Amino acid sequence: MIPPSEQSVALPRLDSVAAHLFVQNINTSCEFFQAKLGFTVDFVYGDPPFYGQVSRDNARLALRFMDGPVFAGGIREREDLVLASITVAGAEEIERLFLMYQAAGVPFHRKLKKEPWGAKAFIVKDPDGNLILFAGPAS
Repeated sequence: MIPPSEQSVALPRLDSVAAHLFVQNINTSCEFFQAKLGFTVDFVYGDPPFYGQVSRDNARLALRFMDGPVFAGGIREREDLVLASITVAGAEEIERLFLMYQAAGVPFHRKLKKEPWGAKAFIVKDPDGNLILFAGPAS
């Protein structure tokens, strides 16, 4: 809770957020995000690489090397454990993005559908099984 003495002062602006994905090969992940999803590789760090970042527009994903499973077998798929949510500006954009990813052969955990709360969304599965949600307005 913000103390009463600071409530009238403008709060510092939060500028961006980067979701962290756990991957077994930084280079393989960077290639997937670049070639399949249209992201740019911002940096890769370490020799061999153990950390990196990819971005597209204002969406940033940090990639962290892990040499073994982070989640118990199959729980991500069973429970739809989305590790990153990326918002797309408009209804036409979310549909166009889905079609572009479909044409590129991107693996989907769930295809584009209208959600009960009014959004249209789909979920992509990266090479390590990380689930990434893309959502936009339904109309």
